[in-house]
Amino acid sequence: MSKTTIAIIASVSALTGAAATAALLAARERQTSTTPSTPTYGVPTSTTPPAPISQSLLSPRPISAPVDPSGLFQYGFPGPISDLNPTPSTTSAFDRRTRNPMWVAEHITPTSLSMSGGDRRHSYFVEDASIPSKFRAKLQDYQRSGYDRGHQVPAADAKWAQEAMDSTFLLSNMCPQVGDGFNRDYWAHFEDFCRRLTHDFPSVRIVTGPLYLPRRESDGKFRVSYEVIGNPPNVAVPTHFYKVIFAEDGKTGGNVSLAAFVLPNKPIANNKPLTDFLVPVEAVEKASGLEFASKLPEQRRMKLCEQIKCSILVREYTDRQRNLQGKAPERSAPGLPAPRS
Repeated sequence: MSKTTIAIIASVSALTGAAATAALLAARERQTSTTPSTPTYGVPTSTTPPAPISQSLLSPRPISAPVDPSGLFQYGFPGPISDLNPTPSTTSAFDRRTRNPMWVAEHITPTSLSMSGGDRRHSYFVEDASIPSKFRAKLQDYQRSGYDRGHQVPAADAKWAQEAMDSTFLLSNMCPQVGDGFNRDYWAHFEDFCRRLTHDFPSVRIVTGPLYLPRRESDGKFRVSYEVIGNPPNVAVPTHFYKVIFAEDGKTGGNVSLAAFVLPNKPIANNKPLTDFLVPVEAVEKASGLEFASKLPEQRRMKLCEQIKCSILVREYTDRQRNLQGKAPERSAPGLPAPRS
């Protein structure tokens, strides 16, 4: 990842964190400094002057309102609706505005990758009928767009059954991706790296999704700008993609090696180190508005790229098809320098 992109994510994170901190501190200040005019509300008194808080907000007495805003729900709930969709090989949430998934989760193991019940030649790209027609991506949206239908969960991760592989070809598992230099190259090598983690870990969970990050324009201001494809144009082209990896040691309550990567949706040279795209999980959370490890205690967290060498193995497309798992990532021995690429 470029220094500019990392700086953008960091700045967005810092601004978000600062705003949240300011709001929290302001709320605490109001709570500790407010002295209501009537002590029956149960708010502690203070020697400082009261803040201008409406007594109607402090009053526990119900009021008889002349309006009913929630009455709108009798006609339907506006949303947002995430279209949570579990399939044999994926679980995902869909973004109806962008016609892309917000996130797609998968689980791979040495056993699942060793099975070969699915054949890609029998799988076809299909629209996801579980999503309302007016919100789903259509096959014709990608025609002559110049972008690949980029798998978020790759078909090679679901070859244990034909139904599992077929579910990875739903358009709800796709985003527009640059083909040459990215989807068919560096991104494919990155997917291969994830599969090879199963040589060192008995269970690997991966969450993948798009990002729409701001960039500095000629006037010095940051804006979010992305292309939209389709006719009419309605499928957003992400500026970046993320993967959050949970490599589990297989023990109940055991350690989980974490790593998060953010890659730009553009050609990437194959000699670019994978660690250049390594970011804190929190940075992806703040950029995406999602949470990935809120229930994982700190004492169980390990850093994946300190446990194994995070690097891609570059192979031509035909070689990748012959051997989908490839060579395991090299594990760095304690006290020894990491192997060179």
